[in-house]
Amino acid sequence: MKTRTGKYDPATRTVPVTFTEGEIEHKRAVNACHDADGAYDAAATRVRVAEVARGVAVKIGLGVIAAVEDAPAA
Repeated sequence: MKTRTGKYDPATRTVPVTFTEGEIEHKRAVNACHDADGAYDAAATRVRVAEVARGVAVKIGLGVIAAVEDAPAA
C-alpha cells in the first residue's frame, strides 16, 4: 500500500490522503493529530495515516473498496 499525504488543512483539521494498491486508488481526508497545546503534530499524523492505510488495505482485500471504472462518453 502506497500513501501520499497532502497539506494539513487547519480549517478542517485533516490531511488529504491518496491510498494506492495496484490499480486501485482511494482518496479520503484523515483526521490530523495535535499536541497538548493544539498544534498540528505531523509525526503523530503520519502514524495515524499508516493505521488508516492498514484498514484501507483490508477493505480492498475484501472488495469493499474497488477500482472505479471510467464512465462511458456521452
